[in-house]
Amino acid sequence: MAFNIAIDGPAGAGKSTIAKRVAKELSYIYVDTGAMYRAMALYFLRAGIAADDEAAITESCEQITVNLSNEHGEQQVFLNGENVNGFIRTEEVGKMTSAVSVYAPVREKLTQLQREMAQTTDLIMDGRDIGTCVLPDAQVKIYLTASVETRGKRRFLELQEKGAECSLEEICEDIEKRDYRDMTREISPLKQAEDAILVDSSEMSIEEVVAKILEIVRDTKI
Repeated sequence: MAFNIAIDGPAGAGKSTIAKRVAKELSYIYVDTGAMYRAMALYFLRAGIAADDEAAITESCEQITVNLSNEHGEQQVFLNGENVNGFIRTEEVGKMTSAVSVYAPVREKLTQLQREMAQTTDLIMDGRDIGTCVLPDAQVKIYLTASVETRGKRRFLELQEKGAECSLEEICEDIEKRDYRDMTREISPLKQAEDAILVDSSEMSIEEVVAKILEIVRDTKI
């Protein structure tokens, strides 16, 4: 039977970074569900579809395929056969992702693929509703969070390193808005699963968070 680890939490909590490290330590497959949603959001942006045009988004879902592969230890995301890893990490795509992920057709399309992978593969999957909706039977569920200020500073430093002009205040405001959208959306809202373990990384290093989750996994397997 496959062993599944679900990590949920708000934007900027470090889910992807932590999940990748844990997957490597355990030799599990890492599934970045956020990247899959970003790929769909990129399609809508390229097609000129507005985030609030639910009818057009629903119709377009039938024309979209999203596939994953692992090359040289890194997950590659393919949108209709095109590797879009280099296009899905922009702020514009991030905002579009948060807006369109509320629609049922978008979620249903990707949830099916994610569940099929989890049935036969030891994996770690991160997102907003993995433990609550996508993998409700995951053996380990983590709710990874951090304060808005901490997440804002992390994003600010990340953008600065890339040479981008940015405002810490605006970044924090955007994070608060995304949190509100994710937590109040009608379909699969962001929330901590009843059996998930809360890990607040505000005062923790990446190494400390990884060690904590590995400890939880080991205790679960005993």
